[in-house]
Amino acid sequence: MARKIMITCALTGGGQGTRARNPAVPVTPEEIATSALQAHAAGAAIVHIHVRDPETTGRSMELEHYAEVCERIEAAGADVIINLTTGPGATFIPGEEDPQIGAPGSNLTTPDIRTRHIEALKPEVCSLDVATMNFGENVFLNLPRHLSAMAASIKAAGTKPELECFDAGHILLAKHMIAEGDIEGPGLFQLCLGIPWGAPAKAETMAHMRDLLPDGALWSAFGISRHQMPMVAAAVLLGGQVRVGLEDNLYLEHGVLAPSNAALVEKAVTIIRSLGDDIASPDEARAMIGIGKQGIAG
Repeated sequence: MARKIMITCALTGGGQGTRARNPAVPVTPEEIATSALQAHAAGAAIVHIHVRDPETTGRSMELEHYAEVCERIEAAGADVIINLTTGPGATFIPGEEDPQIGAPGSNLTTPDIRTRHIEALKPEVCSLDVATMNFGENVFLNLPRHLSAMAASIKAAGTKPELECFDAGHILLAKHMIAEGDIEGPGLFQLCLGIPWGAPAKAETMAHMRDLLPDGALWSAFGISRHQMPMVAAAVLLGGQVRVGLEDNLYLEHGVLAPSNAALVEKAVTIIRSLGDDIASPDEARAMIGIGKQGIAG
């Protein structure tokens, strides 16, 4: 019997310079909302949303941008599940003269600032990065006490946290938080593969991380760049859900820029169906996650 596969589309991320490398990367709230609607029409049950500064195209944490994106999606009558990021605010770059002081590009901030848009908008799902690691040339810093505070704010908003794990030890920390009551088990997990210097984007790595998850946990996985579509196939074959999108990969195939997020979703749909499975609707995804439909707070 065909299994229903839940597709998440990560629309834009906060990566510096990605719009310059692919003009299809959405930047303004209107562009992000439009891309979300197109991705949903192509088969995405969930859209994972960062916002950007419309003028610089760089990462942003502005509540008004998140609110506008969500309002535009809801105004269009889309049934898609909105998953807002809480990742911004965790980047630290030690200064050259004094490494205790952040260099330009650092945005390390407090848990309440990182979750204020969750408390205000109350999305159905939000990400929670259970990870401290070297992230390329920077440090991605998520202390356990900060994660506990963020989890409390997320729980108070009635939002389901998606636990983003970039290496095996992050799963162990997430399980500890579940055991401590910070997060309701068995948990919703996203296995993030191929990010320098996290777990490599290999089926063997994915299988190992899957085997560390709590019994009964719902999990999804993705690989970045050229690993995106191979990891779609691996996740389906290993019993997981999938994520694609321009946040993680700018190309449709070797040397061909993706013209849209929808095009990446369509390619994932083709892979999933070629493996004998089918695509979960948003309501089917809600049942899998264990959430009831709720609107964005006005």
